[in-house]
Amino acid sequence: EYLDKDPPAVPDDQPDEDDLLMDENGVVIQIDATFRDGRLIGSSLWEDEDTRQFYETLPELRVMLPGILFKDSEEATLAPVVEKIQDEKLEELIAEEAGGEQSAEGKEAENTADSTADNAADSAADSTAADADDDAAVLPPEADDDVDDSGHVSGSTLKLLMQAFVDQLPKLVNRDLIDHAAVDFVTNLNTKTNRRKLVRALYEVPRTRLDLLPFYSRLVATLQPVMPDLGTELVQMMIAEFRRHVRKKNQLHIESKIRCMHFIGELVKFRVFPKSEALHCLRMLLFDFRHHNMDMACALLDSAGYFLFHSPDSHQKTKLLLDLMMRKRQQAAGMDQRYQMMIDNSFFSCNPPVGGGVQKIELPPLHDYINKLLYKDLVKASCERVLRQMRKVDWADEELSEYALKCLSAPWNVKYSSVQYLASVVAGLMWYHDWLGYAVVDRVLEDIRIGMEINHTRLNQRRVACMRFIGELYNYRVCDSSIVFKTLYSVITFGVSLDVNAPSPIDPPEHLFRIRLACVLLETCGEYFNTGSSKKKLDCYLSYLQRYVWFKRSLSCWSPERPFPLEAINLLDETLEKLRPKLKQYTSLDAAEAGIKQLEDEYREKVEEALKFVSTDGVAEEEEFADDEGL
Repeated sequence: EYLDKDPPAVPDDQPDEDDLLMDENGVVIQIDATFRDGRLIGSSLWEDEDTRQFYETLPELRVMLPGILFKDSEEATLAPVVEKIQDEKLEELIAEEAGGEQSAEGKEAENTADSTADNAADSAADSTAADADDDAAVLPPEADDDVDDSGHVSGSTLKLLMQAFVDQLPKLVNRDLIDHAAVDFVTNLNTKTNRRKLVRALYEVPRTRLDLLPFYSRLVATLQPVMPDLGTELVQMMIAEFRRHVRKKNQLHIESKIRCMHFIGELVKFRVFPKSEALHCLRMLLFDFRHHNMDMACALLDSAGYFLFHSPDSHQKTKLLLDLMMRKRQQAAGMDQRYQMMIDNSFFSCNPPVGGGVQKIELPPLHDYINKLLYKDLVKASCERVLRQMRKVDWADEELSEYALKCLSAPWNVKYSSVQYLASVVAGLMWYHDWLGYAVVDRVLEDIRIGMEINHTRLNQRRVACMRFIGELYNYRVCDSSIVFKTLYSVITFGVSLDVNAPSPIDPPEHLFRIRLACVLLETCGEYFNTGSSKKKLDCYLSYLQRYVWFKRSLSCWSPERPFPLEAINLLDETLEKLRPKLKQYTSLDAAEAGIKQLEDEYREKVEEALKFVSTDGVAEEEEFADDEGL
């Protein structure tokens, strides 16, 4: 009124008729409460964006190619399978389940006949399969190869081109190749004879090449708009093969059955195979849910279960069938554990459990800012700025300084490439707060010790970061070399047992992670130990490290069938090559033991000689003191 304009149109709160769905009790529920824009809220129709692109983004042949190339094939001559999903009540499914095997099979046969009575081509294919006593597939009839529809290319030449195209199909294992093949087929091979040959070639995919099924299905879906009969004929053949497998009830040709269900699932995701027929196939398998029917049902769910469960028009019925499958699993007595795991995996692949989200802890603004500086902003270019900001922290505030110290002592929260910059910040702060560097070193050493005591794989990344951090702190002169060598020796001595008959629980025989920890620290700061006493200390340590590795290699847990990991050997070789290129490495445990014994004997003599000198000086001083006192 004040703006002199008409009020905007307010959308009606009443849901559209298409947005309504019946639940298992026949009560109308609003599909918008669960779905929005055809997708399940909190989830997606596809597992990831690449998968969505593969199944939904197809080449538009009608736009890419002239219509003259597919004018004879774009008219459908076969009646397509009409897709119509009727919501089934849960009580009806339970009643059918409790009716016994004979009544269930009779009712299923009746439902099957009713659902396909209007489809003459489908019924013909089914009757043909029923008369066959072997496992031969229901293939389309061969057309005359001597004459083609276009009349421009001789039949023999076209036959050779088509045979070459079919021979190349198993090699089309990516999206670009299969899309190019679709364009090539429409451009050069689009005849009635070749379309039937293509259907035969797609249908006869080897039972062990399940990796080809997504690409073959994409080829069919790409050709579907300009060749509707191709997809319809393949769907009819797959339905006929499925019913033949279910009717025979034998325990043979499991690979062919699995291939059939995976092919159906892939065609469903490309919307070539009707969802209603796929759910009907699943329902037939659940009526006699045993033996190979279990494998077939799980194969279908593994392939297309997630898509069916998250599609708005098939969600409700898929949910009921999944519930029915889980009830049958619980009611089956003595079911093989393999089948139990297979059913559970299929169920959760369709309906993944929703984990309770990690509750985010609200931090004070200053704490949050310190986190941002150290864990997000800290890179080479921002190192000086982060140091300036950290200097502004009120280090007199006990709570704030404790939190800042905690963040500075957690290198595992920083990108591995930025650990050295965290050490640089600690070194810079130490000029103004000398206690800070000692506190950080103390906490990191404690964390390394705890990691060796617990020895859990979930701490491995944390332990590697701590070893790298200690090395970087030495490089920035926050700690001295004695800290580094004590850490190195603790890695190969703490909780380590060199007795084969008494293995250590915190360093078991097959545990090799300590080798990586030692090499990480050596590669970080070992290159600086090349002069004076540090050089001798490092040479001595490398001998003990080699003995530790050779002791691990000599244990009985390693055999020709389970050899000692080359990764550990190469890691040690690369470290020694970097630090001591001319070092002669030990070639066996005995050689390492002999080298250690010689090294210890040499240093023992030097120590004894030094002790004698200290002892002699001590006696002379006592005698001189006694003379002075007149004793």
